[in-house]
Amino acid sequence: MAKRRFKNKKVRYVAIGTAITSGAAVAIVLLPSANAAPESRTTVSGPEEIMRMCERSKVLEGKPQHISDFGGSGIAGPGFEADSCEFVETKFETFNGPTEKVTIDFPNCPPDLNPEAVADGSWTTSVAQGEGKYKVTQQGAVGGLFGALSGAWVKHKGTLDMTIRTATASETINRPIPEGKELFVEFTPKMQRMTGKWVVKIDAKPATTVLNPVPEQIFEAEEVVEGPVILPGAAGAPGAADGLIETKLKDCGSR
Repeated sequence: MAKRRFKNKKVRYVAIGTAITSGAAVAIVLLPSANAAPESRTTVSGPEEIMRMCERSKVLEGKPQHISDFGGSGIAGPGFEADSCEFVETKFETFNGPTEKVTIDFPNCPPDLNPEAVADGSWTTSVAQGEGKYKVTQQGAVGGLFGALSGAWVKHKGTLDMTIRTATASETINRPIPEGKELFVEFTPKMQRMTGKWVVKIDAKPATTVLNPVPEQIFEAEEVVEGPVILPGAAGAPGAADGLIETKLKDCGSR
């Protein structure tokens, strides 16, 4: 479909590498060349500008926007820069995050051996939320493109709450400690990653008595978003981060 849209004009393909938390990705930006129709947008400088166009599109992820959604007004401020923007998912995967020791060592070691020693307490740890790699997708930014992705996770069994920066996991400990051992707890968060691209469209415009026709234009920026799997919360309360909780034992004095 894209080939047909660009069939009658030359297009430059510019690859821009962007480092992200989980590795390196490349954003492919479609830029009309100098040989394109003069009415075509030729000033797109890279993925950040494409994302700004996305933020200021008339329809974002299928929902009509008002200019006030991104700081515009009827008198001054930014106006619409594109007709639509949507996230097109290409891959979804779950994986284990880094294992973290979430408690201190509870010892039952000489010279204070106790056959009835128990590790009694509680622990809480946080799992950081992933963010999009563009400025307008960062949490807290005006526009909230990162939050706009919430609906894209609904079809997956794992849920990702895009409105929080961190998810927490916690548990109460009450475990016997064998003599000559030290007890501690590790937590491995369950993570999920969604790969895709933001697709921004500017609709074709027919010729008028004073303007030449403008062909449809499509701009793309690749995206990777990841974060913890969140368990459903009770009575509307925030859910806890899902993951594997393991009680570990080691010999006294060992590292």
